[in-house]
Amino acid sequence: MSANATSAEGQAHEGHGHDHDHHDPPFWRKYIFSTDHKIIGIQYGFTALVFLAIGFFLMMVMRWSIAFPDRPVPLLADLPWFQAWLDADGKVTGELYNMFGAMHGTIMIFLGIVPLAFGAFGNYVTPLQIGAPDMAFPRVNMASFWCYFVGGTLMIVSFFLPSGAAKVGWTNYSPLATTTDQQFANQFWTGQTQWLFAMVFLITSSLLGAVNFITTIINLRARGLTWMRLPFFVWAMLVTGFLLLLAFPPLEVAAIMQLMDRMFGTSFFVPTGLSINGIPFDGSGGGSPLLYQHLFWFLGHPEVYVLILPAIAIVGEVIPCHTRRPLWGHKTMIYAVMVLGFLSFIVWAHHMYLTGMGTAVSTFFQTTTVLISVPSVILVTCLLISMWGGRIRFNSAMLFAVAFIPMFGIGGLTGLPLAFNHIVLHLHDTYYVIGHFHYVVAPGTLFALFAGIYHWFPKHTGRFMSERLGRWHFWPSLVFMNGVFLPMLIQGMAGFHRRAFDGGSAYSQISGQEFMGGDSLFASIFNFVFQRAAGTPVELIDLNLIMSASAWLLAIAQVPFIVNLFWSILHGEKCHSDNPWRATTLEWATPTPPPHGNFIDEPVAYRSPYEYSVPGATDDFTPQFEKGADGTDNPEPETALAAH
Repeated sequence: MSANATSAEGQAHEGHGHDHDHHDPPFWRKYIFSTDHKIIGIQYGFTALVFLAIGFFLMMVMRWSIAFPDRPVPLLADLPWFQAWLDADGKVTGELYNMFGAMHGTIMIFLGIVPLAFGAFGNYVTPLQIGAPDMAFPRVNMASFWCYFVGGTLMIVSFFLPSGAAKVGWTNYSPLATTTDQQFANQFWTGQTQWLFAMVFLITSSLLGAVNFITTIINLRARGLTWMRLPFFVWAMLVTGFLLLLAFPPLEVAAIMQLMDRMFGTSFFVPTGLSINGIPFDGSGGGSPLLYQHLFWFLGHPEVYVLILPAIAIVGEVIPCHTRRPLWGHKTMIYAVMVLGFLSFIVWAHHMYLTGMGTAVSTFFQTTTVLISVPSVILVTCLLISMWGGRIRFNSAMLFAVAFIPMFGIGGLTGLPLAFNHIVLHLHDTYYVIGHFHYVVAPGTLFALFAGIYHWFPKHTGRFMSERLGRWHFWPSLVFMNGVFLPMLIQGMAGFHRRAFDGGSAYSQISGQEFMGGDSLFASIFNFVFQRAAGTPVELIDLNLIMSASAWLLAIAQVPFIVNLFWSILHGEKCHSDNPWRATTLEWATPTPPPHGNFIDEPVAYRSPYEYSVPGATDDFTPQFEKGADGTDNPEPETALAAH
């Protein structure tokens, strides 16, 4: 495939000024059923933020149950719908906790972070960075968003069904997921069944988006934009698209098979001899629950990189721009992200060590799991070196981008022990696993997404977000994120189970254990610090209150962001340039905000994407879209910054 646009694509670019100047569709076509990638990106973004807020609310109720299992839930106990799921005293029940736990994980991952990272940022930024007028298939792009919206709506509506929403964990393991809610005559109108229908829509949305992204990046690049001139953000989106395209179909198949088990009496995942409460289950049997786990986790681990690669990509754009330095190891990062994508498909069974796999198989997956940390370390190292010697602007975007690195680092380092099956015997299903995963996707991925919002907001609106409100958002978020998840790692090493709705108060062997019990220097230091702060001996279970209070304060810390987002749209400081950050990539060559069709003139890439502070240059940035030294329209040979 030629690196340059085809003649047909070139004509589309050249005709842009004539085709799109008078593009004025009615409101419903422009903002609701839009085929413009920018509007679709905004639709994904605001919808995902709403779902993130819903998922966060579920978590806050769960944290109340963990911190105060013997107290009624304040405010919510008076709501008619909520009362149906609380006990007679207004306290959270185990069933409600399971429901909220399953839906929190589902909503945050499939309805929140992935759509915000890939759907919103990918849709808005990718065509601009490659100089394309739109996505390759605009109507498919629209269908992708509406499949996502329908799937999300089904998830939320399922809360109000007589059965309630799904309640067997976000992984939806069979046979429990197949046999739950069997007391309802109409299995169609149960939360567990609607969860499966919703997942089919969500996965279809991701597949449509993946095909669109891959086709767009390969076919619609601007003239002069060779593969190694593509920004790292575009490369990460390309790899993410392939991950979605190859990893999501197994889960969609698994959801359809489980749906048939629930609705039509098949036994894809229902084993022979199954009994429920001592009563034999009325089913043909012969199915394999482990087959479902394999299908789920074959998606599940590439899904981790679907979450994290867009985040690293955003940070890879923010750091060079706000340090005025080139992205160190640009090509190395490209190769690392491709290796990361490949390895993510051969590590899935480290989630299944407790299923009884043999030593040879477990050794293979232990090895690949350790190997996958290598490209991750390369990516983080390149980001760190990129800041060396830079003139750093510590604005809100840069603060979140810099904080992403240690937060993601903690998530990665705490994941290494989970590569080994003997350690997993102790840590499986404990808060350690929860703390590890959330360090990757909460202070990790979410911090990068916030950085991206602050960074590209001026391009979308023509206004800056408030830096004061941005700092009020950043610092409490950094403190309270760690307040929520760091104690989880400590509790998890002591054996606290992740699914105890009362926070472990029923387990006397845990609740009676002293905080970091033992005579080691590490335990002595922690005991001294926490007991001096509390004024009384501290036990491990007391950390529940610290984590829950941090979660509620973290919610308050998002108020400045919400105010900032909507206030700045109307009243933020106006940009006086189409390139207010003095950045180098092609999205800053468009008018602000970009019109329908994006570019007034055909964009051309003359050089690599990160030429900041180049020796001998008249300015500290040289955009890709500036003509060469000879003033011609011919793209220069690719510049090498190795000597710089």
